Parts: sequence; C-alpha cells; structure tokens
Amino acid sequence: MVVNMRSQQGPAASCRSLTKLFGSRTVVDGLSFDVPAGAVTGFVGANGAGKTTTMRMLLGLVAPTSGSALVHGRPYRELPHPRRQVGAVLAGPGAHPGHSARTHLTILATGAGLPVRRVAEVLDQVELTEHAGKRVGTYSMGMLQRLALAGALLGDPGLLILDEPVNGLDPPGIAWLRDLLRRLAAEERAVLVSSHLLGELAEVVDRVVIIDRGRLVADTTLPDLLRGRSLEEAYFDLAGSLSTPASQPGAAS
Repeated sequence: MVVNMRSQQGPAASCRSLTKLFGSRTVVDGLSFDVPAGAVTGFVGANGAGKTTTMRMLLGLVAPTSGSALVHGRPYRELPHPRRQVGAVLAGPGAHPGHSARTHLTILATGAGLPVRRVAEVLDQVELTEHAGKRVGTYSMGMLQRLALAGALLGDPGLLILDEPVNGLDPPGIAWLRDLLRRLAAEERAVLVSSHLLGELAEVVDRVVIIDRGRLVADTTLPDLLRGRSLEEAYFDLAGSLSTPASQPGAAS
C-alpha cells in the first residue's frame, strides 16, 4: 500500500544558507528558499547558475559544503520512504534500451517496495500505455521524458523535482506536461521545475525562484515578479545582464 505523504506540515522542500564549493569554485552561495505544497515553483537561472547542483543536493546526490537542503524537513538520506515522498527527473529514465517501459517500471517499483499495480497507473498517467511493451531503445526523446516522469510518479510522491522536463517534447507534449503539472499542484503536491523555456514556464508556475551565480535573486509569486513584464524580461531585469541568457534552450545548469 502506498503511504500518502502529502499531509506533512511545512514546505515540501527547503534550502537554508545552502552552499556548495567544488575546489575553490563556489557553485551555490548561501541559497535559501522554500518549495510549498500546492504550487508549481519555477527554478530559473542561466547556464552554470547552480540549479542542477541545488536539485542534486536536495536529492542527496551531492553533499552541501555548508547549510542545509531538506525534503519534508529532513535530509534526503533520512527520509523513511524516499520514493513515496519525492520523485525526480534529472537526466532521463535511466532505462536499459532492451527493456520495455513496463519492465523498467516494474523493476523500479519492486526495488522500492512499491505495489506493481502502480506501473499500469503511471503508464496511463503519462499516456504511454499503448507503447508500454516496446523496447525503450526505440523511444523518441519525448517518450523517454514521459517514461522518466512515470518513474518519478511511481511512489505517488508529495514532491516532484524536475530538471528541464520539456526537453524533447513536441508542442502537444509541452501542453500535456503543463496540464499534468497543474493537476499535480491541485492535488496539494509540490513541484520544483527548472526550464530554459521561460515563456513556457510562465504558463504553468505559481512561484518563481531566480538564482544567478549561485545566489538568490528573487523568490516570489509569478504576478508579483512580472508586473506587466514577460518572465524573460523580468529575468533579464534582475539577473540577465550578469549571465548567459536563460532562454537559451539546451544550456546546462
């Protein structure tokens, strides 16, 4: 039985004075912000701003140099049911090209102690049911992104962390993802999503966190940030003159 983890108090994720150095290079610098439940939070920054490193610290993949990166008030490694509390898409599904989508998700579910019935449910949720028996090696980039999302949703988590989830999606796929993220937030889940497609991001987010060179530039609601501007214009007004354009598709974080 999947345990509902969405009733916990406080922010779904939080960073407090989060700092990460790689050698002498400061990648994340004293970063503090919250990811609230019931909202889609856009995470914006240029190439090298520190977004992916921050997400990896929240997921316990990179250790902070100082400060804290917490999920439901705890470091990721201390979560009692990590797959049931947070789902993530950072770099594709990680599936063996010879496996079918159904087999890949069944392996993930079994390894995480999740009910196998969730496989059919998430395949339907990401609209891959008719392709579930096909080898992952035959999938398009957009189908791989959907499969990665299915893996993130297996545990019915209260928090989703998504790094560039629109990569490889065609326009109908982007519209589908926008609707999915809105529905997830309406279910009182928290969504942290990064994207270089700022116009598209503005169509779905409730809040925006902007970082530049690892430092917080803005943390506010979308209407308060825009004030008659586009998200791209707001970004450049606040941080764009210092960094590589954040609207450049395919840039690393």
